[in-house]
Amino acid sequence: MITTQCIWKNGVLIPWQAAQIHVLTHGLHYGSAVFEGIRFYKTDKGSAIFKLKEHIQRFFYSAKQLGMQIPYNETQICQAIVETLQKSGCEEGYIRPLAFYGYGNMKVVPTADLPVEIIIACWPWKDYLSAPVVDVAISPFIRIHPQSTVADAKISGHYVNSILAGLAIQNTHYHEVLLLDAEGFVAEGSAENIFIVKNNRILTTPKGTILMGITRETVMQIAKDLNLVVEEKRFKPEEIYSAEEAFFSGTAVEITAIRSLDGQVIAQGNIGIITESIKTRYQKIVHGQVPAFHSALTWIEKEEVMTV
Repeated sequence: MITTQCIWKNGVLIPWQAAQIHVLTHGLHYGSAVFEGIRFYKTDKGSAIFKLKEHIQRFFYSAKQLGMQIPYNETQICQAIVETLQKSGCEEGYIRPLAFYGYGNMKVVPTADLPVEIIIACWPWKDYLSAPVVDVAISPFIRIHPQSTVADAKISGHYVNSILAGLAIQNTHYHEVLLLDAEGFVAEGSAENIFIVKNNRILTTPKGTILMGITRETVMQIAKDLNLVVEEKRFKPEEIYSAEEAFFSGTAVEITAIRSLDGQVIAQGNIGIITESIKTRYQKIVHGQVPAFHSALTWIEKEEVMTV
């Protein structure tokens, strides 16, 4: 992993290698943590964070679902992220804010005396998946049932579901997995939302079994700007096989076309016209080339990089 100069921990910037926790930290044992994945990009005006406010709003929403009182407000966390980037020496990459129940006791249900700790890290990160067009397998594991958790909260423990699904395709030619819900409808990828194109209409899974992605919301806005119809509708895998195009969206994966599902090639197996249009528009937006979306960017003023 490529490191940077520093990590923000509980209000203080510390050297990357000094960011350590106790082995009996509650969140380490029970997944009682929440996080965000945020991208920042190099633009003509310097580095800029995409949709920082929306990410931090979801961060606090997720914490609330775990009864977690973050000892800072949203503005303070946003400012801490900016400060961390300024001191990191990194111009483009990925930001990870994490809040977790710390060391105190080992009861499963967090008690009022457990501390809530916060870290913010950033590092260079370009391509999440290893190909511009990916082959996908349907996972034998289903997406966590919405009545067993808060599906639209970004809780660390949820990702065991994704880990198990991903492990099942290791050492195969597949790049990613697709999880279905308990009724056999398409939910999402291990860390992405999914869209398909049929009859020039874009379909995507509705709220219920998915994390409501911030990139997903951006895709829907781009589609509207391009005069495309987007419908939030449940659909089965069979509709992907017969789709004209399919693609994933997510902060890490950005916009990535799907070539095949379970070995069956979708259409011609290339990036479709609609997918390409949305991907191109998205890249222009995050790199500060679309004035109408400048309000979605938090620009970073350069400061002296932290030395260790």
